[in-house]
Amino acid sequence: MTEPLRPPGETPPVEGSTAEAHVEKPDGGIWEHPRVWLTLVLIGCVMVAGYFLLRVFEL
Repeated sequence: MTEPLRPPGETPPVEGSTAEAHVEKPDGGIWEHPRVWLTLVLIGCVMVAGYFLLRVFEL
């Protein structure tokens, strides 16, 4: 005879875990640190603008 299904989040007794089920924090993915991405975009913009400024003043 098979064992009855357990509710979600409950640890089966055969695994031997005494810890309670807990909700994990969702992964923020790429948006976890928006300041890092903003800084990289701004640095890229300044580099491209600097390139064109140097081209203008070289002529």
